[in-house]
Amino acid sequence: MPPRVVFVGVPGAGKSTIAAEVARRLGAAHIDTDDLVATSAAMSVSDIFVTEGEAAFRARERAAVTAALQAEAAVVSLGGGAVIDPATRDDLRHQQVAWLQVSLSDAATRAGLNQARPLLLGNVRTTLARLLDERTPWYAEVATRSFDTSTASAEEIAEQVVRWLSAPDGGQVEPAASAAPADDGDPKPGSVTP
Repeated sequence: MPPRVVFVGVPGAGKSTIAAEVARRLGAAHIDTDDLVATSAAMSVSDIFVTEGEAAFRARERAAVTAALQAEAAVVSLGGGAVIDPATRDDLRHQQVAWLQVSLSDAATRAGLNQARPLLLGNVRTTLARLLDERTPWYAEVATRSFDTSTASAEEIAEQVVRWLSAPDGGQVEPAASAAPADDGDPKPGSVTP
């Protein structure tokens, strides 16, 4: 049995927080691939970037994603850049994937003060805008459903995800729309919301 649900989204979308809450509500294990990478390397993600470089981190991340996707009935949160890897995107096509969308302003507020996010050092807002532009098509490609975290609490989103997963169709819905939330926090027309 594959993971119950896999969370994707940019830094600051709430993947780890919401995944942990969904896991608690489902009585399932929560697996965070950034935590797997840090544990296996015996150093923080930031330290891996500094000492080994991004390419080494991405190789470690790919191994962590492969391991996490083997976990039965777990709730998995991927690092924001995991979707860069075509093999990961291919693996996610066979999973229930919840894309946590967030406005640029909310992501910058949430992630901007977290020094453990190596790709966000410097101008956080500019970097997040670039990551949103680059990664949104990949998130849309793998997503089964999207949830806008800009205007709801982690608990509210977790409840929406649990309801979705508990639906008679087992959460099988049309793929998420490719539009990211507008910067004002409102989803753009055509986005899939609960």
